Amino acid sequence: MATSVFLRVAFSLTGWFFLYAGSCRWFKDRTYEWSCRLVTLTHGVLATCLCGYIGFIDGPWPMSFPGTPNTPLQVHAMCMSLGYFLFDLGWCVYFKAEGALMLAHHTVSIAGITVSLILGESGPEVNAVIFGSELTNPLLQARWFLREKGLYPSLTGDVVDFFFIVLFTGVRIGVGARLMYCVVTSPTPMWFIKAGGVIMYAVSWVFMVSIYRFARRKTVKKYHAWRSRFCRETDSNANGHLKSH
Repeated sequence: MATSVFLRVAFSLTGWFFLYAGSCRWFKDRTYEWSCRLVTLTHGVLATCLCGYIGFIDGPWPMSFPGTPNTPLQVHAMCMSLGYFLFDLGWCVYFKAEGALMLAHHTVSIAGITVSLILGESGPEVNAVIFGSELTNPLLQARWFLREKGLYPSLTGDVVDFFFIVLFTGVRIGVGARLMYCVVTSPTPMWFIKAGGVIMYAVSWVFMVSIYRFARRKTVKKYHAWRSRFCRETDSNANGHLKSH
């Protein structure tokens, strides 16, 4: 079993690397980060779909059965994501592209998935955490690509930011709190799985603070721009009215 898991993780890591290398070759005029973001986007979509199917359809439900033995599909999803996180952590360290918080997030994710695969249990809650973490990832990458294409200052950019903030707050903070409570209060999961869940939730809150500050700055900026435009239009209409008389 351990050999099978190791091979699947190695295959996943190799697959993500070759996807990145192929993207670098295909998009020669783009930066390395462009290709890495494409890999991240691909993993976000695949992980969200697969882990969502596991949690909502295949089961077991993570809030009712935390700490239960891993199913074959859960193992497959965790191996796929573990390979990705290993690739992305290596890329971030090599290019010095992320700060300590993102590196800590990846490290805790790798540790949690690895422990679950070694123990052969806690697959439901680990897959739920992957689902919650990756659900907002495609929107985050869409925001970056819009910025690169010069399309971010638009209605599309505002819509992407709105849904990102709503999903992050509702799923990672709201639903995440409920999942953490279920895992911590359940007698089944091992203590280090519980500790990992608490750390991941704390990391989400640190991200939430940064997102709140960003949302506040953007809202204030939008308000001032709207107010300035409204004042100009009012002055223009008033001047036109005076001239007509």
